[in-house]
Amino acid sequence: MKYRGMRDGRTDRRAVLMAMAATALGSSATTAMAAETGVTDKSIKVGQSAVFTGPAKDFGVDYKAGISLYFDRTNKAGGVFERKLELVSLDDAYEPKKTAENTARLIDEEKVFALIGYVATGNLIAAMPLAEKAGVPMFAPLVGTTSFRTTHNRYLFHVRASYETELRKIVGHLATLGITNIAVAYQNSAFGKSNLETCLQIAQGLKVKVVESVPLEIAATDAKAQVAQLTKAQPGAVVMIMAGKMVEVFLRDYRAGGGAAPLYTISVGITDAPGSAQRLNGGIEGLVTASIVPSPQASRLPIVVDYRKDRTDAGAKIDSYTMLEGYIAARVFVEGLRRAGRNLTREAFIKAMEDMGTTKFGDFPVQYGPNNHNGSNFVDLEMYTRTGSLRR
Repeated sequence: MKYRGMRDGRTDRRAVLMAMAATALGSSATTAMAAETGVTDKSIKVGQSAVFTGPAKDFGVDYKAGISLYFDRTNKAGGVFERKLELVSLDDAYEPKKTAENTARLIDEEKVFALIGYVATGNLIAAMPLAEKAGVPMFAPLVGTTSFRTTHNRYLFHVRASYETELRKIVGHLATLGITNIAVAYQNSAFGKSNLETCLQIAQGLKVKVVESVPLEIAATDAKAQVAQLTKAQPGAVVMIMAGKMVEVFLRDYRAGGGAAPLYTISVGITDAPGSAQRLNGGIEGLVTASIVPSPQASRLPIVVDYRKDRTDAGAKIDSYTMLEGYIAARVFVEGLRRAGRNLTREAFIKAMEDMGTTKFGDFPVQYGPNNHNGSNFVDLEMYTRTGSLRR
């Protein structure tokens, strides 16, 4: 008796080979289906939505430049377990609605593994529900708003210090100097309003009185009315909770209006300091800023040495605190990928970040744990010179 697939008692070799091929294809398909979204044998796709046009574009442009600089360094060294990093960046023009649209596109169409380098509070608010629903990690947004730190979110990882830490440093410094009445000029946005509340709480705790607070629109071209209001209140110092070109507008009108109280800004106030100094004819001089990364010129620090070498090797034209911040954020992100191992998944990445504990990246310390996704607490106060350089 002969069975099907048998010829003269011998197995039909063609049928066997076809069966083996089908099995191999099935196995390959199963492997492909099991692979994490955004991860292949050769690449890891990462998405970014940030501001690349308009009055606040310097933040997005510089932050992306820093992230790309370290990603390029990693890729030249062979990638992460031989996978090259691919950054897909989309412009949201500082508009939260556009951020949400970009995020949906990055998750649903671009199929990214993680999101990185978002800019601004309102934009992060718009994006986070989409990231959470899809289980996509959101890494190192250029946002320090307190509400994102006090409510733990397993998908959100910060690197920069919080605005609360910055404001506590500023107001505490003023209290130490004996300045107990201050004014606040704030951006009329979710970012400005939420951090105004944080500033008011800190001031109250330190027995510093906020005698006046005035809002300024993001696209403002005139701040004379706000300056007049602040001058009338006669504060001992003015704290600015603003970002982008509006800071220059306020500085210009404050100096022109005869404002004499010292000015302080949080880290996102000035991005292009040399450019601001030139446009203001040196009017940036004396402005005190909170810095959440070391000076990009501080060559005594290993992290800055690496940054400067990579800038030089790449022929990069941008050189700013925000670019260095992006570079550091990307370095922490890549370390998380490495610790997650060769079989990279989003869950493995989250666990690797939470298991990182206290780690130094070229003498720049960060700390993570299962209930701590906040990263760095580094804040320093520095003063701008007439040319836009900083000194302590």
